[in-house]
Amino acid sequence: MPVSSNGQSLGSLVFYSEFDDFNVWKAALQAQLPGLRILHAGEATDPAGIHYALAWKAPEGFFDNMSRLRLIINLGAGVDSLVGRTDLPAGVPITRISDPDMGRMMASYVLFATLRYARDIPWFERAQRRAQWAYRHPRSPEDIRVGVLGLGELGAYAARELRRQGLTVLGWSRSRREIDGIQCYSGMESLNTVLSQVEILVVMLPLTAETRGLLDRQRLLALPRGAALINVARGALVDQVAMTELLQSGHLGGATLDVFDREPLPADDPLWKMDNVLITPHLASVAIPASAARQVAENILRVASGEQPVNRVDPSRGY
Repeated sequence: MPVSSNGQSLGSLVFYSEFDDFNVWKAALQAQLPGLRILHAGEATDPAGIHYALAWKAPEGFFDNMSRLRLIINLGAGVDSLVGRTDLPAGVPITRISDPDMGRMMASYVLFATLRYARDIPWFERAQRRAQWAYRHPRSPEDIRVGVLGLGELGAYAARELRRQGLTVLGWSRSRREIDGIQCYSGMESLNTVLSQVEILVVMLPLTAETRGLLDRQRLLALPRGAALINVARGALVDQVAMTELLQSGHLGGATLDVFDREPLPADDPLWKMDNVLITPHLASVAIPASAARQVAENILRVASGEQPVNRVDPSRGY
């Protein structure tokens, strides 16, 4: 069996992702754990010989017969794809990647999308298409109220960065949070209070049984007319049909969408052709192998030594 640099037996890791580069991840992990055997899912012909799984949205049945599995590493921050599965081995810890580079990447996307609306860039883009020199004076940042739904690790990071730009930031989470400079709200009873006050709404909540469909038609209507929506979390948090209709009617002035009910977004979806919608293919924040591999390696060594891994998640709760 492969061993670590100190002679400790490590075993085999299986990798699954339709989006991430196996060879890049393999090289990054081998630089940290030269003795670890790393297999692509297509090479793992003996499930009973697998000790660790690094996976993103693995198909149902993927973990079947992995009788010696010690650790599942979710290749990302959101673990909703692991909720309700029937093939998860009992008692095997699940961890998520919590990489500072992911936080910076997410914050940069949220900053870009928010400042695009705060500086009226879509208005200037439309003027450009008309070949019109149309001046609009910039507003004071403090006068622009931004709501951030979800104040976990990534949401809190983004909220702080928005506040650093001078914007007035309101944060909402299911449980109470305190963040310097952010007006924090919590609990379902305060959600509409936040929605009714903000002109830019950033969705950063985990997808759970409680948050699925949270932004339904009535809650979207609670936003002031002309508000902009930015969703970098999960498409199922928002009623996509209602959102589309409200974008068409003008109640929602615009949307920047990185996530959708169905991914890839079908080519015939009306969102593609709407000039007040910006679409990106679920890339607001991704795990960077060069930095995230260190955390993966640390958790493998912890589990191999009989310790508990860090950043453990409870799939029944969704985070």
